[in-house]
Amino acid sequence: MTTPRRTGRREPAMVPDVEFRSYYGRPIVKASPWQADIPAYLFLGGLAGASSLLAAGADLTGNAALRRPSRITALAAILASFVALVHDLGKPSRFHHMLRVAKATSPMSVGTWILTVYGPLAGLAAASEAGALLPRRLADGVVGRLLPPVGRGAGLIASVLGPAVASYTAVLLADTATPAWHSARDELPFVFVGSAAAAAGGMGMLCAPVASARPARRLAVAGAVFELAVHSRMESTMGLVAEPLHQGRAGGYTKAARTLTATGAVLAAAAGGRSRTASAIAGVALLAGSAATRFGIFYAGQQSADDPRYTILPQRT
Repeated sequence: MTTPRRTGRREPAMVPDVEFRSYYGRPIVKASPWQADIPAYLFLGGLAGASSLLAAGADLTGNAALRRPSRITALAAILASFVALVHDLGKPSRFHHMLRVAKATSPMSVGTWILTVYGPLAGLAAASEAGALLPRRLADGVVGRLLPPVGRGAGLIASVLGPAVASYTAVLLADTATPAWHSARDELPFVFVGSAAAAAGGMGMLCAPVASARPARRLAVAGAVFELAVHSRMESTMGLVAEPLHQGRAGGYTKAARTLTATGAVLAAAAGGRSRTASAIAGVALLAGSAATRFGIFYAGQQSADDPRYTILPQRT
């Protein structure tokens, strides 16, 4: 019996390459109906939560120059976050209706209650900073004496809720069937926490005098390094589904986020403690980088839902 001679040529495939399609050309997973309000909501909530944490630390160490802008930032950010969320919902009453249920297994329900408790606390902490603006008669009276302890108590409780405010939105995204978000479920909350810390530190550097902004610089640099490291690990564990982070609109935001965050961290560490200008530039870069991180992750999820490959291939491996 003779064996066929090998010619070195590759035999033509009998089965054509698979083309990933769905019925009638429609996506297998429906992309979320959310618009640009939602990534703004993700960013602002993170900024608020981390700012409360920074403000509490400044309060406990007697750093009023950093405490004051951090408390005001927390309130302004959470209010703007509410506005973005309600605008996306379409009606303010829909947020109210979510409070009819408290379900521990639902990230949306848990997040709604976290925001409902956190918002007034951030408001009380920020309102206590208005003591200096009160007429002398009120400042020396009961109101003036009550404001500082009430503000401190509210600020400390808000700081405890701060990490949850910054990270629950990542759990909300990861709990969906959107391929890029769900595949990042293990690292995404940590990315959001690091990004929020970088943003809050950046805002503290932008608003507080250089001499008082040292804790903000430390938080900003630590948050930026942590975010970049965990983001890199997240991409390595996502496999194929990490591709949308580097493609299209999401790719532009991801690249900008990395550049801005790294630049802001380096500038803050190298010159932020000596130059007011460098501190302000680093703060703006870190804030912009944190926002770009949220927008990049948001649009990566939308893009991954539109392409059937990211739904089918991970299930075959």
